[in-house]
Amino acid sequence: MLANFFSDQYWIARLIFQKSLALLYIVAFLVALNQFKALLGENGLLPVPRFLTYVKFSQAPSIFHFYYSDKFFMTITWLGLAVSIFLFFGFADKFSFLLNAFFWFIPWLIYLSIVNVGQTFYSFGWESLLLEIGFLSIFLGSNKSLVPIIIIFLLRLILFKLEFGAGLIKIRGDECWRNLTCLNYHHETQPMPNPLSWYFHNLPSSVHKLEVLGNHFVQLIVPWGLFLPQPFSSIAATMIVGTQFWLVLSGNFSWLNWSAIVLSFSAFSNSYLKRIFPFIEVPTSLTICSWQQNISIVISILILVLSYKPILNLFSKQQKMNASFDSLHLVNTYGAFGSVTKQRYEIIIEGSIEKEINANTKWLEYEFKGKPGDLAKMPAQYAPYHLRLDWLMWFASFGFRQQQHWFMPLIEKLLQNDRETLKLLRTNPFEDQAPVYIRARGYIYEFTNYQERKSTGNYWKRKLIGEYLGPVKLR
Repeated sequence: MLANFFSDQYWIARLIFQKSLALLYIVAFLVALNQFKALLGENGLLPVPRFLTYVKFSQAPSIFHFYYSDKFFMTITWLGLAVSIFLFFGFADKFSFLLNAFFWFIPWLIYLSIVNVGQTFYSFGWESLLLEIGFLSIFLGSNKSLVPIIIIFLLRLILFKLEFGAGLIKIRGDECWRNLTCLNYHHETQPMPNPLSWYFHNLPSSVHKLEVLGNHFVQLIVPWGLFLPQPFSSIAATMIVGTQFWLVLSGNFSWLNWSAIVLSFSAFSNSYLKRIFPFIEVPTSLTICSWQQNISIVISILILVLSYKPILNLFSKQQKMNASFDSLHLVNTYGAFGSVTKQRYEIIIEGSIEKEINANTKWLEYEFKGKPGDLAKMPAQYAPYHLRLDWLMWFASFGFRQQQHWFMPLIEKLLQNDRETLKLLRTNPFEDQAPVYIRARGYIYEFTNYQERKSTGNYWKRKLIGEYLGPVKLR
């Protein structure tokens, strides 16, 4: 009877899903290796050791509650990266179900440990999304076994929550989603535009309305098709993949869109994927491990019970956006851009080596890797790689009080010409001598139109709106 819970019809889907998920883990660990020390290390902007003094293990389970040092963090993260590469190449498929599950458990545990001490810099919805997906992947089994259908169903449930939750948060939120005008602004005001965002922004208003209509259809109607029999679930997943690629083309949203694409494979049957990947052969002899049977069913019951709150949240008038309902991030709720900003605010940080501040003081601007600054610089493509500081600068530009606790430590590091912090930036105008003063000013940034870009060569135009931080120096 239990064999009815397993099938070979999603063998190709599992193969592609697991390799794609391993790639997402690889990106996530590379981001941590490159940025964590400067942001959250022992001498970072929000040091983990200080955070751990007032947060209990039960509130934020993490390996680093037992011990933290930057060297230990790097060792653990390199291990996560190495195991993810090991999984990508399918080496774990050579082992039994339990050992295979253990290999998938390692990157999940390490990334959970990072997220739970990552504070503001790891507060994005795609962190919980990667962990929720990653936990279920532990129980999918190797390519030598049949596929547990209940786990496939739970992966589709995550995709449903992701899409439907995002659709509901929009339709309940900003009026521009209801009058179909949000995308008149969004391509310009999104956290981090990419090289094509300028072109998307300058599309006719009628096209923007079609974009919004398509978004509502795919996020509010199509997700229900994920639970229908084939070929309807594959058709629904195809529509979701199409809209996600549209978002990949138009902006930088870390691995959020790629995670949705990876999840979509859970809805594709072998017969559908065979047309795209005719060179993949499904083994004729697949097994079911008794451990896999029992564990898959127990885990599925656990997840379904825990999912009561996030499902209830979807239909609540006070719908939460990007929230986790347990400290292990096993079940979460998602949604983004319920409110769309109509103007783009940017904080531009400037420094000076002059000892006296007056009207003639020469100020030089720091340039970030992804966020707008230089008017002539084409917005860069970074996703699925995630520039954490650049994203937080977007939030800080709104003057959110809760975002500012890391800003003054950033200014202090820049006044010190801190090497690790400066690695997070594109340019340092003070390589030979640390600045004496630093200030931050607020601007409104707008995309140029075709005529303005032709005459100036600029992607952006800007207007000064005031001082975000007056000139400060080290004591």
